[in-house]
Amino acid sequence: MQSERRKLTHSIDDVTKLTGVGRSFIDEEIKAGNLKMRKAGRRTLIFDADLNAWLASLPSVNSKITKSSNS
Repeated sequence: MQSERRKLTHSIDDVTKLTGVGRSFIDEEIKAGNLKMRKAGRRTLIFDADLNAWLASLPSVNSKITKSSNS
């Protein structure tokens, strides 16, 4: 049995499908420099490692609740 290989890069469409986050939010995060993207010719690619780092950097729900309740 051959092990399944993980993709090294994702298109923006892949990222929206994988994360359930809308295209406009992904575009905003790229423009803000929060999510790194690379160009390979005409293709826009997001490295799997950069996607995982971006996801890990998103605020947790608990931190938002804590900040809101302290205001």
